[in-house]
Amino acid sequence: MTPELTALTLAALLQVAQFCLYSFLGNRQVGVRKALGPRDAKIELTGYAGRAQRALNNHFEGLILFGIAVMILTYSDQTTELTSACAALYLIARVLYVPAYLFGLSPWRSVIWFLGFGATTVMLIAALI
Repeated sequence: MTPELTALTLAALLQVAQFCLYSFLGNRQVGVRKALGPRDAKIELTGYAGRAQRALNNHFEGLILFGIAVMILTYSDQTTELTSACAALYLIARVLYVPAYLFGLSPWRSVIWFLGFGATTVMLIAALI
């Protein structure tokens, strides 16, 4: 398996961990009965639960582009040391993003996000060169 595919697999597992964190914090905030209900009315999460939800949604968005970059590079056999380093940077940034978002570390949350986004962008451009 390429380093890029390994990073993609680990990023997907991070997504699973983020979902579990969001679910735990959300259930703790609104209660199991409400969480298991039909959710006809919107449930607004605040504090850590709300931040965990937003961080999870943000990772869904970033993971789509990262997954595309990894697949293009892998299937076209264009992986390089640069793309491997970018994949590692993306994963590290995503791991650091979760606590930065949970604890409201501003502007670091945005800086960390930009590093991951930039790494993905470099990977996509590398696929075209």
